[in-house]
Amino acid sequence: MCWSAGTDLVMGSAITAVGIASVASVRRINDLPMALLPVVLGAHQLIEAVVWQGETGDVSAGTAEIAREAWAVIAFPLLPAFVPLAVLAAQWPLARGRERVRATFFIVLGLVVAGALGHALVSRPVNAEICGNTVRYSVGIPAAPWVIAGYLVATLGSLLLARDRLLRLLGLVCAVGAAITMRLWFHAFASTWCAVAAAASVIVLWWVRSRRPAPPGSAGSSPGPVSELVR
Repeated sequence: MCWSAGTDLVMGSAITAVGIASVASVRRINDLPMALLPVVLGAHQLIEAVVWQGETGDVSAGTAEIAREAWAVIAFPLLPAFVPLAVLAAQWPLARGRERVRATFFIVLGLVVAGALGHALVSRPVNAEICGNTVRYSVGIPAAPWVIAGYLVATLGSLLLARDRLLRLLGLVCAVGAAITMRLWFHAFASTWCAVAAAASVIVLWWVRSRRPAPPGSAGSSPGPVSELVR
């Protein structure tokens, strides 16, 4: 979420480029889901650029509706299910005992939240309107405070309690960024989430490139960087 369609387009393109670099740098196949996160975030920003254009009448109503639905699918059911799974994959097979139990809790919680949000999207239309310098979305989520709390615990909790320090840093940046974004939205109707997404994407790229290759033949090993596999 950025403060204009143009900013969404620029930031979305930059974040997607970082995501492509992250995927190309993967040396452990288990790291691929986390490496894909910037691609998802970048696509999310690019889709919102179309939502902006739909609200200003620059694209057709049908295109705007598809963009709103696609934006909501990523923001609501996809991320709470995807992030905990990506964290567990990145830590596998090193995670043991309590770590696996904790990871399983976040995954189950994320899937429950994703199910509730997915049901809301199927049952209700996704509405969007320009409000100040941001786009305001409304879906009509039942028991919204509980669902939002579960969403934050599943996504941020799985990162903040991860074994890897860079994943914990990623969780901290996202948590602080979400708090700042929410405060700015309430006081100035402006969104800075795209800046948080950009910072998160850079951290993911840093994390991917800091990872050592898995020993040959071990779980999670791959023949080499993805960029070499596609040559």
